[in-house]
Amino acid sequence: MAEAWWDPHGDFKPLHQLNPTRIAFLRDTAARHFGRAASDDAPLEGLSLCEIGCGGGLLTEPMRRLGAEVTGVDPSHRNVGIARAHAEKSGLKITYLQCAAEDMVDREERFDIVLAMEVVEHVANVDAFIASCAQLVRPGGLMFFSTINRTAKAYALAIVGAEYIMRWLPRGTHDWRKFVKPSELAQPLRRAGFAIEQMTGVSYNPLADRWGLTQDLDVNYMLAAKRI
Repeated sequence: MAEAWWDPHGDFKPLHQLNPTRIAFLRDTAARHFGRAASDDAPLEGLSLCEIGCGGGLLTEPMRRLGAEVTGVDPSHRNVGIARAHAEKSGLKITYLQCAAEDMVDREERFDIVLAMEVVEHVANVDAFIASCAQLVRPGGLMFFSTINRTAKAYALAIVGAEYIMRWLPRGTHDWRKFVKPSELAQPLRRAGFAIEQMTGVSYNPLADRWGLTQDLDVNYMLAAKRI
């Protein structure tokens, strides 16, 4: 599926549709945290940012355009190749590495902002993954996660609806048993020395054909936490 990353009508269409909501949340939260104006052309100027599981670069490129010094990390050689080629074609300076969060810890890398968006529900060991990501955040920095809650509603909408009825995603993309409750994200983050700054739900409006923020955490949600 690597070649489909930048096709807005292809296999990753849901991420393309979700991206404006994700980008706005990341920009506004980071700007507020670091004392910037979100309305500036480059509110993340001078901040270092790493996205774990960057895929084809759908978030790394907007973050670079917002001014951050960006590193994208993905274990897939093909994804990294697609992301690197697209960034070069777009004239964007982004560092892409084929590795995992644990490898970045071994390299003793540290960043002001670390993203793990739509990743945690696919990893084998959630606590170990969160612990690795947490070590990459500098004191005072921010960690962002987005994932899917393990509820009956999420099973109905994110699997039955998205994969079988709407066919937004290939069948088998998600395993309901690996969905992550907010408490299962918050607890290991607190153990790692983080304070939860913000948590918001994300929902799809079929009438408007767009995504937006909501107080409902039952299906998709995003979390921002500060390393103390």
